[in-house]
Amino acid sequence: MNFLKKYRHTLVVPVYGMLYLLAFQYVEQRTVRPHIIHMKVDDYIPFCEYFIIPYYLWFLFIAATVFYFAFINKNKKEYWQLVVSLGIGMTLFIIISLIFPNGQELRPSLSGDGVFIELVRYLYKIDTPTNVFPSIHVFNTIVCCIAVFRHKGFHFKRLVPAAAGILGTLIVLSTVFLKQHTLLDVAGAIVLNVFCYQLLYKPKAVQEKQPARVRA
Repeated sequence: MNFLKKYRHTLVVPVYGMLYLLAFQYVEQRTVRPHIIHMKVDDYIPFCEYFIIPYYLWFLFIAATVFYFAFINKNKKEYWQLVVSLGIGMTLFIIISLIFPNGQELRPSLSGDGVFIELVRYLYKIDTPTNVFPSIHVFNTIVCCIAVFRHKGFHFKRLVPAAAGILGTLIVLSTVFLKQHTLLDVAGAIVLNVFCYQLLYKPKAVQEKQPARVRA
């Protein structure tokens, strides 16, 4: 009981997670004609199966970041900034997918039987090339990187922010080098991140810059 009372604020994560998965399953399985998203520059980005490693590491990165801010970090405000940012972006993604069904046609025909190709082949099998805008892979990655970069507990442990930045960059690159997303999907995720950052982090920064009032 003490554990549940102490960490009751974390219950929002599994509850929202289940609702999100149900909504995502619905938008993935419904039969609609998607609007194809494509930019000419996407055709010049080569396919590279080795990026499947950072692409899959995304799941561990997101889970580890949420776990740290939920159970280890004592600053609940940072926790809420993280989970609310994730919630806003993922909810808007579902809304966009409902209003504007979209997809891409970038996936190449896979040949060979190497371990990396097999991992990509499995990814293509379980993940349809629909509902790609904005990229949740990119959005969630940037949200978690922002939380790590801003966390004061890491300021004297440069290895953690540096590792998060490198892994985050590789994850973002993996979405286009694996032909999972177009550059427009990536740009949409970045714009959505700017919105969430202004909403949840910027007011604090503005308040800190204001000079203290002198009492009469």
